[in-house]
Amino acid sequence: MIARLMARVGLVTPDQRAWAWYDWANSVYFTTVITAVFPSFFATYAARGLEPAQATARFGLITTVSVAIIAIISPVLGAIADYSGAKKRFLAIFMVIGVTSCAAMALIGEGDIGLASALFFIGNIGVSGSLVFYDSLLPHVAAPRDTDRVSSAGYAMGYLSGGVLLLINLAWILQPAAFGFADTVSAIKASFLAVALWWAAFSIPLFRGVAEPAPDRSIGGGPAIAVAFGRLARTFREIRLYRNAFLLFIAMLLYQDGIQTVIRMSSVFGAEVGIDQNAQIAAFVMVQFVGIPCAVLFGALGARIGTKKCIFIAIGVYILAAGLAYFMTSAVHFFLLAFLVALVLGGSQALSRALFARLIPHDRTSEFFAFYAVSERFATVFGPALFTISVLVTGSSRSAIIAIIGLFVAGAFVLSLVDEEAGARAALS
Repeated sequence: MIARLMARVGLVTPDQRAWAWYDWANSVYFTTVITAVFPSFFATYAARGLEPAQATARFGLITTVSVAIIAIISPVLGAIADYSGAKKRFLAIFMVIGVTSCAAMALIGEGDIGLASALFFIGNIGVSGSLVFYDSLLPHVAAPRDTDRVSSAGYAMGYLSGGVLLLINLAWILQPAAFGFADTVSAIKASFLAVALWWAAFSIPLFRGVAEPAPDRSIGGGPAIAVAFGRLARTFREIRLYRNAFLLFIAMLLYQDGIQTVIRMSSVFGAEVGIDQNAQIAAFVMVQFVGIPCAVLFGALGARIGTKKCIFIAIGVYILAAGLAYFMTSAVHFFLLAFLVALVLGGSQALSRALFARLIPHDRTSEFFAFYAVSERFATVFGPALFTISVLVTGSSRSAIIAIIGLFVAGAFVLSLVDEEAGARAALS
């Protein structure tokens, strides 16, 4: 029954279904830990004793440094994985690192900021590192004509998974006694354990059902690390051969910056204009469930009218959402903003992943998806930093939104230079 349902949303073959289960597995870490629960747990419990501004600064520093480390090491690890035929092995290593650190969050005590910082740092490394190798498997389970559909279905599964477990976790946290927990803190720690178990258990289908791609030995033998740096040097020398992949990479740096800023700063801006936390949580849950059908529909639309056109549509909706944020004054506006983001969030990310997969050589997917990961990681730092600088310069969050719209416009312009057909031919040559 589950296989039939997955086939209906585009996951036709057994290896495609096995691959997509990892979207289901890891998404709960992003929803429960990174977004909904851990930030407030860190600020009010683990960092108790620090000034609120100090706790916020510490949390931001942990996020930034962990993202930077992944951005630095991903290309080297990707090259090693391609050369040695170890994509699944590296995925497993980072998954275990992430799962273990997430489970250990249940051990954090009040005021234990050192342990909390270390575990969140390691968890971010684990989940981000695993996604480099997970994404690199996409071209090996889906033909170029199927990548839109398969990538979008994976994102839809992630939305459903993250939403389901988040609802369970929030029920525990809001009514701990009803579920047998001593207090709210116990319920929060149980939520971290639930995320770790969920992530580990639902990773198993990928390891059992997706074959390890053959190693690429196109650059001669030798120590893997030496070969990795040789491959990276070759990639930079040959970048002109993959001009369209490079242009897409630049476009993603720009519009992903805008996307990540809208996501990460919306709650801060919402609080500034008087949107209470309960309304923000409700809007976040809505995004999870509205995003499920929209991600699937975007995959189907991409196959019908073209991937690049769909990404343009998504960018247009983001610009509309940012414009709405400029005039936002009420919870109704905030929910409308969240709804607009939900319409295109999963689709834009899934189709960007699918298009990039078609524009890169299939024997070097880990290496190239490591650079794709750099664009995503950079976006989590640069966009919010640009927003913050704009606020400091202008003294207004509303004025900072204009800078975010500029990122979307610039990203759309660079995307317009990408030739899908020429890029796909170059990838196969």
